[in-house]
Amino acid sequence: MSKYLKFIKPYTLYFIIGPILMLTEVAGEIVLPRLVADMIDIGTTASGGQWFITRQAVIMIGCICIMIAGGISGHYFSIKAAVNFSSDLRKAVFDKVQDFSFKNIDSFSTGSLITRLTNDITQIMNITRMGLIMAVRSPGMLIGGIIMAFSINKSLASVLLVLLPVLAISIFLIMRAAMPRFGRMQAGIDNLNSKTQESITNVRVIKSFVRRDREKEKFADANGELCDATLSAMKVMVCIMPIMTLCMNAATIITQWRGGNLVISGALDVGSLNAVVQYITQILSSLMMVSMVIINSSRAITSFKRVGEVLDTVPDLTDADAKCKDKKVENGKVEFKNVSFRYHTSNAENVLSDVSFVAEAGKTLGIVGVTGSGKSSLVGLIPRLYDVNAGEVLVDGINVKDYSLEHLRDGVGMVLQKNVLFSGSIAENMRWGDADADMDTIRRAASLAQADGFVTSFTDGYETELGQGGSNVSGGQKQRLCIARALLKQPKILILDDSTSAVDTATEAQIRKVLSEDLKATTKIIIAQRISSVIDADKIIVLSDGKIVGEGTHKELIESCDEYKDIYYSQSEKQAS
Repeated sequence: MSKYLKFIKPYTLYFIIGPILMLTEVAGEIVLPRLVADMIDIGTTASGGQWFITRQAVIMIGCICIMIAGGISGHYFSIKAAVNFSSDLRKAVFDKVQDFSFKNIDSFSTGSLITRLTNDITQIMNITRMGLIMAVRSPGMLIGGIIMAFSINKSLASVLLVLLPVLAISIFLIMRAAMPRFGRMQAGIDNLNSKTQESITNVRVIKSFVRRDREKEKFADANGELCDATLSAMKVMVCIMPIMTLCMNAATIITQWRGGNLVISGALDVGSLNAVVQYITQILSSLMMVSMVIINSSRAITSFKRVGEVLDTVPDLTDADAKCKDKKVENGKVEFKNVSFRYHTSNAENVLSDVSFVAEAGKTLGIVGVTGSGKSSLVGLIPRLYDVNAGEVLVDGINVKDYSLEHLRDGVGMVLQKNVLFSGSIAENMRWGDADADMDTIRRAASLAQADGFVTSFTDGYETELGQGGSNVSGGQKQRLCIARALLKQPKILILDDSTSAVDTATEAQIRKVLSEDLKATTKIIIAQRISSVIDADKIIVLSDGKIVGEGTHKELIESCDEYKDIYYSQSEKQAS
């Protein structure tokens, strides 16, 4: 729990003031039954009278006003402490996830990370708020009530000596049974979130393949599992209230029976009997509140552990040992030296094996190969989305591990195989490449990517709002917007990972012309399925099973590389047919 102290420290004053102010409610709860007892026992006698009853009523009204003021203030500061603490915690978890490498992210499902950022931190906030409100109030009422009850009549108060151990043992057993059930419930929420996110994100694919019924079944299964896990936890939780109610009623009946006999015998006043009953009720009520805090804590403990797992995860890809942190990418020369790579999530063979090549600054390098040959994995090593297992990747003669991640990635513009746009306007999406870009700069980048024409055809132009993931533009339009975003960044190295597959050949030819004429100082690395996309490249490398099997210009490869010839002629035949 020590890891959470730094999030509490800025709000220490709130964490202290809140519980202290709740003491006013405790004091009132302890004093009021005694005042009522005196009003009955003394006010109804000749020595008391109407004046005494009026005085006691005024004192009681004053106590209630103080209790209200203190209770409201205590709740306010407790809520302020809990909300601010959880807000900072949520930000820290989100920031930590942003520092994760792909390997770290792979160790958590997306749905699980969302649950930890939302549901789990909400649980932590609720238990923090509840704990602050009850931290002083419940123990204060418990201790104060016991003292006052025993001070009035030890014989009547002794009923607590039997009931308190019964309640304590019951609460312990319920908490021990509830904790693992809450763990399963949170895991069920993870699973449901993952299924929901996947189904909603891919709703177009689901509809096009007529898989709606299957997705309903998958959701129903996940929802049923969560329902079962929740019911399992709640079955334990519902036991606490009947036990508390039984003990409270039993205590009241026993106290009234024994106290009534004492009143009849003259050993106890009616007001004192009433006060003892109220104190015993307060004691059991405070125990009920404590038990609810404990039970909810069992769920919150699970959430604390789950959030802690994210905070404790050490990003396996950092620039802590970088030797040239102030160095920026200046020319864009890329060199691979005997690089081998495999994904950590698999025990399979290397995705890349002993790969070596050079992409000269300002030149165009094409990469071709069949699906699964390692093309995307290769370019992902340049901005250090992953680290090599053997060999080294150099940019401007410097190992990419010796750059700061920020400077390295600032120098590399990537248009990924899976194009991603964000909710917001087209202009806002474009400014991911340059946050300070004006509209003229944005329009120029869009024009270079052959996107300005269709953007200006929209009613709102560059202020057109995009749906989540760019759902309201076509695949080709999405690709051109992503290319424009990368161009706006003005990178020294531009990587296009099959980024023109959804555009027509005429548009692609225009984009290739732009890359050749307007980005002469930028190193272009183009992954393509179509040979036509890289036919004019200064150098083309051919990958097969993670190895380079051909390297040269188009003309050289046609003469020397069988794999390249097979790809080229198969595509030529398709075009001819």
